[in-house]
Amino acid sequence: MSNNTHAPQPYWNPYLAGFGVGLALLAAFVFMGRGLGASSAFAAFAGAGVSAVAPEFAKHHAYFADYATGNPFKEWLVFEVMGVFLGGLVSGLLANRTRLTIEHGPRWTNAKRLVFAFGGGAIMAFGAKIAGGCTSGQGLTGGALLNAGSWLFMGTMFAGAYGIAYFVRKQWT
Repeated sequence: MSNNTHAPQPYWNPYLAGFGVGLALLAAFVFMGRGLGASSAFAAFAGAGVSAVAPEFAKHHAYFADYATGNPFKEWLVFEVMGVFLGGLVSGLLANRTRLTIEHGPRWTNAKRLVFAFGGGAIMAFGAKIAGGCTSGQGLTGGALLNAGSWLFMGTMFAGAYGIAYFVRKQWT
């Protein structure tokens, strides 16, 4: 057995990682007075963009008016999302698990994978707008607050994912 210092480090224990996420959620409640989420960060950037291009439209639009400050960094969730990105990058670098790649099954091309990934992301963003929040806000924050709707959402999301997995699993083998 060789001593390869460039070998990827093992993944964390999922229970220990989940406990860490729980502590981060508790800290968000204690220090910020609200839970975790991500969609408001993206809405803040969208609002700033619309405000820069069409300020009068943004001020009077029901959705963009809340985010029409022109400065997305006034929304604390922007810093949360930046922290998630930077924390994931640092963790990947320390564990030697970073590389630039597009993962897809053998029957897919990079272009097809990217189209479907961005399309799925757009559908998720649209759903987050309709629902008034993202999956992380529903699952983590709503679940921690024992909101019945959040628990129902998480159950149906997992059931839907398992249901659709049957139809797409062949793309990865």
